[in-house]
Amino acid sequence: MIKNNSDWEMVPGGVTAAKGFLASGAAAGIKYKEKKDIALIFSEVEARVAGMFTTNKVKAAPVLVTMERVSHGSARAVVANSGNANTCNGEQGMQDARAMGSEAARSLGIPEESVLVASTGAIGLPMPMERVLPGIAEAASALSKDGGGPAAEAIMTTDTESKEAAVSFSINGKKVTIGATAKGSGMIHPNMATMLCFITTDAAVELDCLKEALRYAVDRSFNMITVDRDTSTNDMVLVLANAQAANEEITVQSKDYFIFRDHLTRICSHLAQAMAKDGEGATKMIEAQVINAATEADARLAARAVAGSNLVKAAIFGEDANWGRILCAAGYSGAEFNPDTADVFLNGVKVAENGCSLAGCEEDAARALSENKVHILIDFKSGNFEATAWGCDLTYNYVRINAHYRT
Repeated sequence: MIKNNSDWEMVPGGVTAAKGFLASGAAAGIKYKEKKDIALIFSEVEARVAGMFTTNKVKAAPVLVTMERVSHGSARAVVANSGNANTCNGEQGMQDARAMGSEAARSLGIPEESVLVASTGAIGLPMPMERVLPGIAEAASALSKDGGGPAAEAIMTTDTESKEAAVSFSINGKKVTIGATAKGSGMIHPNMATMLCFITTDAAVELDCLKEALRYAVDRSFNMITVDRDTSTNDMVLVLANAQAANEEITVQSKDYFIFRDHLTRICSHLAQAMAKDGEGATKMIEAQVINAATEADARLAARAVAGSNLVKAAIFGEDANWGRILCAAGYSGAEFNPDTADVFLNGVKVAENGCSLAGCEEDAARALSENKVHILIDFKSGNFEATAWGCDLTYNYVRINAHYRT
């Protein structure tokens, strides 16, 4: 992560913190009458764009449209709706996704191909385009430098709070800013799952460099969170870079690449943890860290398995220091390690040493599990690599929320 670069600060503004970006949120009445459900993000100049998308074979119409447009390497705007996923709607769904882009392009006076489209909500329901299109026009008229918050609110579904962040830092004496907004509360699992994240930056970045930095950041943030092991049809992470910071163009070969990449990772990690904390029905955030693994791949496999284990999540909800479930999850993860030398800690309390229980730790461990954040640490004692994954506990309320999602 970031080294030898202390000249940075977290700043307000979300997606509009960077120069040359405007945003807005509007209420079209897609699912709820008064809720903001149309988000619009606009770059005042052409921006380079990179994206990562769901690995689910069933992909929403807006994902397919946006994947094709991102391949061109540039964009001006992102239009997104909540309340309807526009998934499994056949050719009509594709037409509706394109129509969203067309309306945004018309309202903004830009080419249709430069508008990226995203949706989130229930699958298999027709899009109420008679409400969506006027909502897009309203969002276009409301664009402002203060619109990051409304845009963040507009993409929420079962989220209990909006999620946005921004960081400013220096590259060769030029102030560069990265801002972002994201949504995600349920259907969250590593390898991109029901989450949307829109990132803006005023950095001048070579396109291949932007793609590589995004891949690195997503792999160490959004792909390391899990709420319910369901991979969605609609996920995407987009980053738009409009070069308004006037820095010397960042390339993969330049030393500035690592500064940019690590700040991008910082923002993505911040939002990923916010998603884990806001998991549907969650009462506790889980941070699963594996240290001293033989390879990074082993550490990642084990950390993700522990954070995603329903038995671990249920034990954390019940404040039961059942460390055997933790070691069990690491064992089926595919990671190579020796269980006879592994130690397990819960919020700093050692509960297992060399794969065996420690007497007299139950009371301290139970007290540790009463915290709102539970840090699970597994020491493989077999190398120098580590990884961290995030999740949340599994509660009765999760079932209630998802049993009545469409009502």
